[in-house]
Amino acid sequence: MIFTLPALPYAYNGLVPYIDAQTMEIHHTKHHQTYVDKLNQALAGTAIATAQGTEPSVLAHLLKDISAYHTAVRNNAGGHFNHSFFWNSLIPNSVQAPGAALLRVLENSFGSFEKFKETFTAAAAGHFGSGWAWLSVAKKDGSLFISTTNNQDNPLMNTTPVQEQGLPILGLDLWEHAYYLLYQNKRPAYIEAFWKIIHWEEVERRYMRAVQ
Repeated sequence: MIFTLPALPYAYNGLVPYIDAQTMEIHHTKHHQTYVDKLNQALAGTAIATAQGTEPSVLAHLLKDISAYHTAVRNNAGGHFNHSFFWNSLIPNSVQAPGAALLRVLENSFGSFEKFKETFTAAAAGHFGSGWAWLSVAKKDGSLFISTTNNQDNPLMNTTPVQEQGLPILGLDLWEHAYYLLYQNKRPAYIEAFWKIIHWEEVERRYMRAVQ
């Protein structure tokens, strides 16, 4: 399997004014491309390099067994998965709220949609250093939970604490390169903007697949 950089599902300026075009282009063509290139280098000569299947399924399988691989594979496989996941979590002209089915699940899990947003925002704002904030379906019981991970780790990885393993359905990039050109050191402002561009239909599709 030779991994490739996926095209964005919108133009680089498609998320303006919430994320600027220059940030999106650099983030996609430089940062994400580097993860893809280094992942292919790190996997050269391994069984994954000749694995058959779709790229997302092979990548997800790799992450679930990531402890068997070198740190370079962990970092770059995580970077490739997380960024691909992030691009598809965003959409211009977002509907601003999930559909009825997911909304009910969020309300049951967190008390209200607003309480969910508050909890996710607090987790993302409070995460120290580079990493990601996630909404996931728990591996153990199918419940929803919010977590953060360092660097390019994610809840799929078997290196994540057991209570934080699951299938992510929403993720937010907390690395400074994701927002620094527009928001400088104001991570809370970037998180607030994130709520304006979430692709809730995709998040709900991920949730339905996770609980099937």
